[in-house]
Amino acid sequence: MSYNRGNHQFIIDDDDDLLGGDIPSANQGHGSTVRQGQENGSADIRLTDLDPFADENHSNSIPQNNSNAAYSSTYDPFMESSAAVNGNNDTLDPFGSSNGINNHEEIKSTDDGIYSDGYIDEEDLSKPPPSSGIKGAFRQLRSTFGFGYQGVDHASNIRQNDEDPYDSVIHDRRPPADSDNVNNNGGSSGTFDIRRWFRRNHEEDTTSPRVIHINSPNENRSMSYCDNHISTTKYNLFTFVPKFLFEQFSKYANLFFLFTSIIQQVPTVSPTNRYTTIGTLCVVLLVSAVKEVSEDLKRQASDTEMNSSGVLVLDAELGEYVRRKWINVKVGDIIKIENEEAVPADIILLSTSEPDGLCYVETANLDGETNLKIKQAREETSHLLSSVDMAHCRGKIVSERPNSSLYTYEGTLFVNGREVPLSPDQLLLRGASLRNTIWVQGIVVFTGHETKLMRNATATPIKRTDMERIINMQILALFGMLIVLSIISSLGDVLTLAVKKSSMGYLHMENTNKVGLFFLDLLTFWILYSNLVPISLFVTVEIVKYYQAYLISCDLDMYYEPTDTPTVARTSALVDELGQIQYVFSDKTGTLTRNVMEFRACSIGGRCYIEKIPEDRQAMVVDGIEMGYHNFEQLQTDRKDSRNHEVINQFLTLLASCHTVIPEVRDDGSIKYQASSLDEGALVEGAAMLGYKFHIRKPSSIAISVNGAEETFELLNICEFNSTRKRMSSVFRCPDGTIKLYVKGADTVIFQRLSENNEFVEATTRHLEDFAAEGLRTLCLAERVISEEEYRQWNQIYQEASVSLQNRSEKLDDAAEMIERDLYLLGATAIEDKLQDGVPETISVLQEAGIKVWVLTGDRQETAINVAMSCKLLSEDMNLLIVNEDTKEATRENIVDKLNALHSNELSQDDINSLALVIDGKSLGYALQEDLEDQFLELAVMCKAVLCCRVSPLQKALVVKLVKRKKKALLLAIGDGANDVSMIQAAHVGVGISGLEGMQAARSADFAIGQFKYLKKLLLVHGSWSYQRLSLSILYSFYKNITLYMCQFWFVFNNAFSGQSIVESWTLTMYNVVFLMLPPFVIGIFDQYISSNMLLQYPQLYKLGQKGHFFNVQIFWAWAANGFFHSAIIYICIINIYKYGNELAGGNVANIWVVGVTLYTVCLLTSLGKAALISSQWTKFTLIAIPGSFLMWLIAFPLYAVIAPRVDVSKEYWGITRYVYGSLCYWMSIILIPLLCLLRDFLWKYYKRNWDPEFYHEIQKIQKYQIQDHKPKFSSFQKTIRKVRQVHRMRRQRGFAFSQAEGQEAIVRKYDTTKRRGAYGELE
Repeated sequence: MSYNRGNHQFIIDDDDDLLGGDIPSANQGHGSTVRQGQENGSADIRLTDLDPFADENHSNSIPQNNSNAAYSSTYDPFMESSAAVNGNNDTLDPFGSSNGINNHEEIKSTDDGIYSDGYIDEEDLSKPPPSSGIKGAFRQLRSTFGFGYQGVDHASNIRQNDEDPYDSVIHDRRPPADSDNVNNNGGSSGTFDIRRWFRRNHEEDTTSPRVIHINSPNENRSMSYCDNHISTTKYNLFTFVPKFLFEQFSKYANLFFLFTSIIQQVPTVSPTNRYTTIGTLCVVLLVSAVKEVSEDLKRQASDTEMNSSGVLVLDAELGEYVRRKWINVKVGDIIKIENEEAVPADIILLSTSEPDGLCYVETANLDGETNLKIKQAREETSHLLSSVDMAHCRGKIVSERPNSSLYTYEGTLFVNGREVPLSPDQLLLRGASLRNTIWVQGIVVFTGHETKLMRNATATPIKRTDMERIINMQILALFGMLIVLSIISSLGDVLTLAVKKSSMGYLHMENTNKVGLFFLDLLTFWILYSNLVPISLFVTVEIVKYYQAYLISCDLDMYYEPTDTPTVARTSALVDELGQIQYVFSDKTGTLTRNVMEFRACSIGGRCYIEKIPEDRQAMVVDGIEMGYHNFEQLQTDRKDSRNHEVINQFLTLLASCHTVIPEVRDDGSIKYQASSLDEGALVEGAAMLGYKFHIRKPSSIAISVNGAEETFELLNICEFNSTRKRMSSVFRCPDGTIKLYVKGADTVIFQRLSENNEFVEATTRHLEDFAAEGLRTLCLAERVISEEEYRQWNQIYQEASVSLQNRSEKLDDAAEMIERDLYLLGATAIEDKLQDGVPETISVLQEAGIKVWVLTGDRQETAINVAMSCKLLSEDMNLLIVNEDTKEATRENIVDKLNALHSNELSQDDINSLALVIDGKSLGYALQEDLEDQFLELAVMCKAVLCCRVSPLQKALVVKLVKRKKKALLLAIGDGANDVSMIQAAHVGVGISGLEGMQAARSADFAIGQFKYLKKLLLVHGSWSYQRLSLSILYSFYKNITLYMCQFWFVFNNAFSGQSIVESWTLTMYNVVFLMLPPFVIGIFDQYISSNMLLQYPQLYKLGQKGHFFNVQIFWAWAANGFFHSAIIYICIINIYKYGNELAGGNVANIWVVGVTLYTVCLLTSLGKAALISSQWTKFTLIAIPGSFLMWLIAFPLYAVIAPRVDVSKEYWGITRYVYGSLCYWMSIILIPLLCLLRDFLWKYYKRNWDPEFYHEIQKIQKYQIQDHKPKFSSFQKTIRKVRQVHRMRRQRGFAFSQAEGQEAIVRKYDTTKRRGAYGELE
């Protein structure tokens, strides 16, 4: 906001800027906040400079060529006199006339430091300048507490101790200033400024680029960049209290009891002890706080483990690398990352061990892609190999500001007097891992929560369960009922006094104001009935959930021994939601797959070979075609003796030569293949396993070893793979001088380019169908011999295309098309993308349980479909609805056409189960827009499975949020990479896999597991148990309170609506917190309505949770009505029994407390009997909780009744014990009345079990009597049917699963693996 005053325009900054500090941006002058007027030559003055805490001796650095400047730091509305500037002693009053500033006055500046000897006497620095008013008072206060001036030495640029870079006396924790960088923060280091306490860790100007100085830590530190600390905790020291209280008091029950406890403090209003409610509420909040703190400490421990990881950081003074923790990495640090290590921050690549500054990084943790990415340092820095050379490097980087875009970057490197543009090719992101590269060196540009990875993440959300929301709504309903009961009782009191005033004169209430009495009665009855809502409910729920989470963590069936990874429940608040999940959103790479490729089988010359022949799959001839497998030993025999030995030789030669893999010979003589594609690496390793070992790559040739003999092939051309061509080819001059074209690619594109007479096509096709049916990734191999003349003509066309400036890629594709024809088919390969153990079975069981599984991956469509087939998400008989469009209108038309087609036909459940939607990232971006999202979601939910390909981390979260927003369903997201964090946090329940991609997902998730297969037991067993147990525990908690406290309401009709309690107040409190404390815990923790084996054997039982069978509004009020019914029976019976049988021994008459104890005991026993009826399993804990609680009351009551009155507590019980326990009415009541109450419950349970059983009742019967499951076994028949459908589908559409990064030819021609690595590990 700005306003004009005279010739000056004042700029008032927002509060954010006031708290943000005075740190200038990289392109601003140091210290000055003066803006030059644009129109009338006036000076713009920020009112942040009008600071009562600022130092008037603070000299701003203002450019000397600015003829239109003002000395802004001396503006102080609290000063009586201003400082002298250039001898001008005019008072600078921003609220006075315009003569306070000479617009044409030039103010000199100094480059010598904050204080200039030309303006200020040095000895004046030892004491504050004289001033009065608020500022003078503040200075006196500052001096009193030791924050005053301490005689700063100019010669040392305010550094008082050379050994300590920070001034411990002045309390300025900013780094010391160097000769040309004294005042980067726009103020004196000797000035105390309270605003520093609130200062953010980023620059004031968020629009200017970021400047990072190379090997100048002081300059970088002065910019106060964000540190590299990562936190996924829910709370910190300052936010715990407000966030915790907000979360707790978002539960209406806690708000209700807080209000009740406040009312209890009003004198003469409360019919009970004033501390009963507030004390119990404090205990409830304390227990919840302890649970929240313990869970957050676990998150903090995980964060500390990650922040303490080590990395090599360059010490410029020593000229060598030292190992530091990730948390200590700062912007501007030069770090060295070695092979297989993770990148700790976003860095600009400076040099690598590979030729021309190349390196390979795996970004599956970021975008889900399994292919390695190629990064390259700029040539201006790629020669800096040693740590000494790197330490001598000077310059700076002007970088874009932190943002969330993973695929873009803009910056400029200033080094050696040159400006070098930087692009995403030089940016290595936090979360990526170095692969196939010895080392890289780079400079840190973004750290911590400013990295692109963390910018794509969101803060740990506070998640509330669906059950909690239902409870809140029912508490509101009970609150309304309480008000109604209070109004009825208050009206009754007023009417009673009005009608019976003649007989109630002894109360002396004739002159009482009836309106005032009514409202006082409202408060009284509010307190009396307040326990209709159980105050112990939420602490009971918290403890039950905590132990359920503990049981999940202790389950050895979900412990992954190879990596010593147990299942971890990082939060216990969501255990019940595990039993109600309807959608599972899963990542692919690292979650469903291991990210490992394995060469499994091959078809060569019409024969199929595999390492280990499956059972019943021995080779046999069917319809003239050989089916089944031979082993690899037979392959070696056929390579030497069979009629197809030359075909086998060419097949294996093609595998070992037609690729872009780079061999690296290790010290032990073994070879590691560095491949940008896991598929290519698996194929080359397969060839090596079969005796054709690729071991040398030079820029223009390769060498392979066959049976110990080395063969050299001259590499003439490479026609690279791309998603359009779906193949790659290489042209070689073979050792015998012939020129051959080797091609590998998808069967559909290879078959189209075969010559007419290919004898192995039909057999290879059958083998491909078998491979695809097994979920293997297939590839066809073919060759062609090329004459010298044909090659010469073609090569000329190819070279012209390769240097074309227009449509180069299209021309290269056209050139490749000219030579890739008349091919001779050699065979096919089968690679297994290794799934995690049990993935297909887990997905199948989840789908059978009614859970829809959506896979969201960053991989290509072909790869994703193939893996989805392997893991049984998609089956061969499914109809794939593919949406893969380039424009929004085309996407809309595609989705609408599919919807119209589906709506025009009435689909059966079988038809729906055969639908699967496949959509790519570009189309998904359009589909998620507001005008298309409804149609997209309608189509998606009609399908049994959904597969989203090439999606970004943000799109994953948006898909989850769309379903969460539009569907009344509970969602679970599971992943293992940092790119899955936003999706995990967006879902109702997030599950992280502690996998190969790091721990970021596991740290950010609600639950962490070691393998995807554990999701089956986590949901179907622990989820079902937790939901059913917690449902009963909550319903029972409400029931027992309604049973007792409604008796208070019935009693008002017999006590003239006086508000008298029928039970002593501390006894009422102990009803929940002592005598009925254990049953809800035992039911909620140990009860098993069905065993784990049965829950896994019958996944359909999981649908009970999805439908809210055990806890919903209808069931809640059924339990509440049952409580009302039981309370009415109990009260009517007790009152009538003591009405006619109130005579006690010795001629005494039972008073209200005898009646109250009897009623209390009957309610207690009835509630315990109800707990016994609903318990499905009796254990030692059940015996302690139910019979034990009643015995505890029988023993505790006489002890309490004897001791408490003698210490002035519960005086109502004085001498009552012998009258209660000596009364026959008491013992007959506690035996007969509970039986009468529970008779209806027993008969209803008997009827449901025997005449109207539900599905889980039948399973309980099977479990109880150990009935054998005699359902017919159709597995063999179903397998045959599936096979027929798979073959039919493969004939309609066969795909491939081979991918390779583009631009590989230029890279592989840079390598000569015959050269040795240099002193620093670089490849010369």
